[in-house]
Amino acid sequence: QVYLAESGGGFVRQGGSRRLSCRAEGYVFQWTNMGWYRQAPGKDREMVATVASAGATNYGDSVKGRFTISRDNTKNTVYLQMNSLLPEDTAVYYCNKDPPFSSGYWGRGTQVTVSS
Repeated sequence: QVYLAESGGGFVRQGGSRRLSCRAEGYVFQWTNMGWYRQAPGKDREMVATVASAGATNYGDSVKGRFTISRDNTKNTVYLQMNSLLPEDTAVYYCNKDPPFSSGYWGRGTQVTVSS
């Protein structure tokens, strides 16, 4: 059974950093492209960053140069290092496949709140 568990969120001041983790279970992680997504209040969920099974990365325009996605296939875990955080980065952050599971499954996410 698929299971995604995000962690690492919290409160941080503008300009600060945060590292998110997501552990995945229930499928062959090492062969799966993964992504981080976020949803701010009143807005649609958006792609933040993706990392292919072979390691190629892609970023949304708003986070380029500030966020770094990585993965550890030995731990079935994907990470998101967030630097130079801005108040507009405040959102619930989720990990999922890239593209997301067609079943509609999402984990609980982790809240990141950036104060100005």
